[in-house]
Amino acid sequence: MDSIHDALDKAIQNAELNLDKEKAAVKNVYQEQVISDQEIPDNRHFDVPKPKVSLDPLDNALQQTELGEYQQDRSSYAIPQDRIKTTQKNQHTIDHNLMRQRRIVTLHNHDAESGAFRMLRTKILKQLRDNDWHSFAVTAPAQGAGKSTIAVNLAIAMAMDVNQSVLLVDLDLRYPKVHWYFGLENENGLRDYFLSNKPLSEIFVNPGIDRLTILPGRGQTIGSAEILSGPRMKTLMNEIHNRNKSRIIIFDLPPVLATDDVLVTTEYYDAVLLVIEEGKSQPEDISKTLRLLAGKKILGTVLNKSQNPPDHQIY
Repeated sequence: MDSIHDALDKAIQNAELNLDKEKAAVKNVYQEQVISDQEIPDNRHFDVPKPKVSLDPLDNALQQTELGEYQQDRSSYAIPQDRIKTTQKNQHTIDHNLMRQRRIVTLHNHDAESGAFRMLRTKILKQLRDNDWHSFAVTAPAQGAGKSTIAVNLAIAMAMDVNQSVLLVDLDLRYPKVHWYFGLENENGLRDYFLSNKPLSEIFVNPGIDRLTILPGRGQTIGSAEILSGPRMKTLMNEIHNRNKSRIIIFDLPPVLATDDVLVTTEYYDAVLLVIEEGKSQPEDISKTLRLLAGKKILGTVLNKSQNPPDHQIY
């Protein structure tokens, strides 16, 4: 009997040992398959998720236009380096109600205001792709036209295109406002990059919207024109342009007539979108702005704060 018990004990021990080995092997395989964010190589590609079907007829029509006329190679999708570096840090959860109160409407697909921005997005994307452009600035002749509101809404609308990733940069160093629209309480901003040598990985913010990254501002910066014309600015531009060359970069700039910040940065973006405030922007200011921007490609003008939207937006 003792020998039988000894044999059973030995068999059980061998079985437990083999089971432990199998668990360890499975664990090792799992660990080899899991790649941390810092280990993802720049050329690693992932399949693009299929677009969600919208109940909005205008949204579906625009989506079909983009996927048909402007479709890019969807067999692979390169993750931008800045998104990798902000995966574990600087994450933000959007507050839809707060952003709606602050006139960010592109998160809502079923109204005329959102449809207007989707139409604007499609027209701009066509110009960018036809000319092989990857960046543009949003500005206005004078303060109060709503250029930051346009920049944020347009950035979100573009990021909703499954073929496109977007970086929104707040280059209005004097009065940065992009972070306010998202309800961000960021500890660092572009001012810290320029004045304190903070790395971009500590400034980039993932706002909780797929394919959109924000480079926000923080606080008022004195001597902004000197900073934007300095060597640190060249380093910044080289870094963000080289991170993901297929990404669209949108710069929110100060008003043209309020400061020379716009004039010292024209070499860093391909084109300009000009925001005009209905009833407030004066014809002479618009003409002067266009003269100052002479030689720069103008994507077009946006008439903001209009009291009489065109009838065709109601569908």
